[in-house]
Amino acid sequence: MDILWSPWRSKYIQAFKDENENGKDKSCIFCDAHKSPGKEKELLVVAKREKCFVMLNKFPYNGGHVMIAPVRHVSGIEELSEEEALNLFKTIKETIKVLNHISNPHGFNIGINQGRVAGAGIPCHIHIHIVPRWNGDTSFMPVICETKVVSQALVETQEIVSKTFEELAAK
Repeated sequence: MDILWSPWRSKYIQAFKDENENGKDKSCIFCDAHKSPGKEKELLVVAKREKCFVMLNKFPYNGGHVMIAPVRHVSGIEELSEEEALNLFKTIKETIKVLNHISNPHGFNIGINQGRVAGAGIPCHIHIHIVPRWNGDTSFMPVICETKVVSQALVETQEIVSKTFEELAAK
């Protein structure tokens, strides 16, 4: 089996302690992002809903890579109420419509990593990744140069995605 490394992500992951280490988190980017009104742009939040919210991934695999997290701080799907789970799934549908409207990708990777051993970089707060995908979006850059080319600045992406959420929600 070949292994592709993405060592640039380790800085992001190492910024947070696994809550299982000592029962207490150093910080939670999701709770911080949701509880910081007026800082949505800075914290890359693009939409807030009743039970969850959407934010851009600071280290995207592709342009438009977002994460959807419940407002309530829970580490696993089984801890979600039925209402929270339904709201998350509705927000996934809405997010896909927004991303289709903006960039018309050929597909999406939608995933949940629950627990550190499953690959969760932030295991203390469950979240869903949505990564837009296009035919041919993998190239020699990540393989040979360990570099991913994302063609739009996060601030610009945040503005466009936020605006599109608002526009489509108004319809």
